[in-house]
Amino acid sequence: MASAPGSPVRVRFCPSPTGNPHVGLVRTALFNWAFARHHQGTLVFRIEDTDAARDSEESYHQLLDAMSWLGFDWDEGPEVGGPHAPYRQSQRMDIYRDVAQKLLDAGRAYHCYCSQDELDTRREAARAAGKPSGYDGHCRDLSAEQVAEYRAQGRTPIVRFRMPDETITFTDLVRGELTFTPENVPDYGIVRANGAPLYTLVNPVDDALMEITHVLRGEDLLSSTPRQIALYAALAELGIAKQTPAFGHLPYVMGEGNKKLSKRDPQSSLNLYREQGFLPEGLLNYLSLLGWSLSADKDIFTIEEMVAAFDISDVNPNPARFDLKKCEAINGDHIRMLDVKEFTTRCAPWLKAPFAPWAPEDFDEAKWAAIAPHAQTRLKVLSEITDNVDFLFLAEPVSDEASWTKAMKEGSDALLRTAREKLDSADWTSAESLKEAVLAAGEAHGLKLGKAQAPVRVAVTGRTVGLPLFESLEVLGKEKTLARIDAALAKLTA
Repeated sequence: MASAPGSPVRVRFCPSPTGNPHVGLVRTALFNWAFARHHQGTLVFRIEDTDAARDSEESYHQLLDAMSWLGFDWDEGPEVGGPHAPYRQSQRMDIYRDVAQKLLDAGRAYHCYCSQDELDTRREAARAAGKPSGYDGHCRDLSAEQVAEYRAQGRTPIVRFRMPDETITFTDLVRGELTFTPENVPDYGIVRANGAPLYTLVNPVDDALMEITHVLRGEDLLSSTPRQIALYAALAELGIAKQTPAFGHLPYVMGEGNKKLSKRDPQSSLNLYREQGFLPEGLLNYLSLLGWSLSADKDIFTIEEMVAAFDISDVNPNPARFDLKKCEAINGDHIRMLDVKEFTTRCAPWLKAPFAPWAPEDFDEAKWAAIAPHAQTRLKVLSEITDNVDFLFLAEPVSDEASWTKAMKEGSDALLRTAREKLDSADWTSAESLKEAVLAAGEAHGLKLGKAQAPVRVAVTGRTVGLPLFESLEVLGKEKTLARIDAALAKLTA
């Protein structure tokens, strides 16, 4: 009973509030959000917080904050409400208990009294015999006497769903037609012995009650899909489900060594990318490429362009590897797509404490405004701005011994004296004039511009690489530039 063609699209994003949001989760949210917006549908944001041992209120608020930062609006869910509230599973326990009892009453579920040791023993025996090692149906049809005996032993049962003895076939929106035979999809638990409902029950029950039409989720959940399809059929018989959603399983996001990117991988944390100064639009552009593309020859695009073009059938089922360098490069392109005023606004957090090493009173708004257009052409992430402009706001440039040694070769003192002389008589309202001064100094010593400007750059900015040098000198000003060259000469001749 798949969703009817042309029916209003309703998708859901349903993370668990455990730890920091990770980029694989963001990619799933992105594809659901883009799918909903492309079809003018509804995005339901639902919090799956039934695991009291792992869930936290802090993580819940981090999820809300992450969704807001990424620009993902939702039509139903926390802070928004909707016709299927509440949208936190911890507040829906009565619903799950009621559904579980109805499944038991209808014979679609049953009590299982097997201990963990018994299950392990039978699974090992099945493996040794070359048979499937899933649950063997031991408690499917217990007699009243057997139940009484188990209860007398003090056993507390779990609730298992009774899988139909039939092959389940469905068409995955990403992977095409898939078939699962009964021996590979055994009966499974839906309620713990303590009465707590499991994900295997609450997730499809909520999808049914919230009338979800399409489930777009990670490939790691693919094996549970035939279970859920069978459960939907049972829920439909009970009048709880109106339809079975269409499923699309998104490819793995791989990390280093072609292993699935996990929460423990440092590259997976969304907070890391925020702290480093990735733009939401740059990060989302890159994450969209992990399994999808706008076109074969266009890697850089806006979120609006993605929404307009997004088709779930275009998602590639093969695993996609997270490439940090490409992510940075794409983010850099998005930085350059900003207008200068927006760029300066986005950089603001990295120009003050705790990131900035200068005192607040030493920050010069006019100098920042003058250098910003040049900085915008160079950055990959916004956090790089601090090191790139610190020479403007510190009394002395930050310099390390490695940079000094690399730039200050034999004869650098003579070159710096000539450069100082040329710069002293240059036109300081023109970066081109400053370039000509250093070029002339280099020629006087038989050096091309690249070699000639290296010691000047380290003397003035403290670093071997950075923003365009001559524009930087112009913004810093003649007095400070010459003073820093003098300080470098003093150090070289000490």
